[in-house]
Amino acid sequence: MNLFLLNLLLAVIWAGLWGSFTLTQLAFGFVIGFLTLWIAQPLFGGPNGYYLRAYRIVRLILFFIYDLCVSSIRVAYDVLTPQDHSNPAILEMPLDVQSDMEILLVTNLISLTPGTLSLDVTPDRKTLIVHAMFADDPDEVIRSLKSGMERMVKEVFEA
Repeated sequence: MNLFLLNLLLAVIWAGLWGSFTLTQLAFGFVIGFLTLWIAQPLFGGPNGYYLRAYRIVRLILFFIYDLCVSSIRVAYDVLTPQDHSNPAILEMPLDVQSDMEILLVTNLISLTPGTLSLDVTPDRKTLIVHAMFADDPDEVIRSLKSGMERMVKEVFEA
């Protein structure tokens, strides 16, 4: 059985035992189930990619929240001060991710971050066209996107 489905089942059982199917109980049950499965790892054939993928997903979410906060402050500062600090540009970012899901996640995370917007993916799916509000150094913006969002998304989908 897939460990994720087993973890969901344990979360539902936990909520059922408490008699409260609230989001809080389900989330708490999911965490308890995850820890239980992690402790019982040897019963499932040793180390499993489920735990590493869960770690990478949590790391991606935390990185996105951090990036969201930093870029929101930067955009708000630029909007609220009389001097214009922006230097907008349209950039071409070569893509290392290949599957549709990876490309979709990278483009959406970039678009959700204030100050950047994914405009298009080339037909060969090798380049992402991005509008950046603060592109004083276009190469640094591309390097930052590739080493941050794209790298972490790629790690989440690795086998």
